[in-house]
Amino acid sequence: MASTDERESGDGGIAPGGPAADLQAFAVQLRRMNGEISRLVHGFALGQGLHATDIQALAVILDSAEPVTPGLLREHLGLTSGAVTACLDRLERAGHVRRSRESADRRVVHVHYVEGARAAARSYFMPLATAADRARRRFSEEELSVALRFLTAMNEELGGLRVPRR
Repeated sequence: MASTDERESGDGGIAPGGPAADLQAFAVQLRRMNGEISRLVHGFALGQGLHATDIQALAVILDSAEPVTPGLLREHLGLTSGAVTACLDRLERAGHVRRSRESADRRVVHVHYVEGARAAARSYFMPLATAADRARRRFSEEELSVALRFLTAMNEELGGLRVPRR
């Protein structure tokens, strides 16, 4: 782990000279990680005949603790109702999701990740999981606990930010 007297270098790494917790160094590394994950997501989307936004929608559906509705996707992704419908149409045609009306109110639509579609995603993203595991092995349980707390707090902060609706 970097010492407190290290600072970001021009190549995005950490170089001697400043605190490791420097906001600029965090910003650079978060952007780099976001870019690398985006590159992988775009590759998966291309291979599945989907848009990157469709993959974002799949992530919301997969990670949600509650049933996902088109309205929840619209709010979370900052899309119009029409764009969400087009996204769900593509995902349904590609065999990734199914829509159902499971509540007493037949107007409410729930979106479910199709179990068989998970295998394609797992297969494609296995190198990402393997890379994450290799990176995790470089740190102690205590360090990982702190990193997880930071990522959780960061996601909470980002989740509170609202994007303009399209």
